[in-house]
Amino acid sequence: MTPETAFQYANLLVLPQWILMIVAPQWRMTQILARMLPIPMILAGMYLYWLFNIPSTGNGPALDFQAFSTLAGVQSLFTGQKEAVLAGWIHYLAFDLVAGSYVLRDGQTRGIHHGWLVPCLLLCFMLGPSGLLLYGLIRLALPN
Repeated sequence: MTPETAFQYANLLVLPQWILMIVAPQWRMTQILARMLPIPMILAGMYLYWLFNIPSTGNGPALDFQAFSTLAGVQSLFTGQKEAVLAGWIHYLAFDLVAGSYVLRDGQTRGIHHGWLVPCLLLCFMLGPSGLLLYGLIRLALPN
């Protein structure tokens, strides 16, 4: 499978759960997906595959774990490496979906009206941590 094809599959894989969390949050399948996290786990497998299939540039190992210790090192991991960028993207998709699943589960547990959760979920989908931040602020603002 090419990196481009994997990119398309990864993007398509997350969409059903995001849609279900927004429009059918109480449906049994939505609850299973948000609690068991099968889609992020599939993405984790894809992530590991692409992370360890980054071609070497001839200047040392393809994946240099010391590179994670500096911003310039992290930047070098992504320069010109489709596989590295794909692994990074899949990482974002997986953890944004985990954050969104947390927002849905925790909000439901706390009895927060779903209307308050939708903007948080949309932000988690598009801008990951900002949706989690908004949810935290909403939790602070709403009475328990």
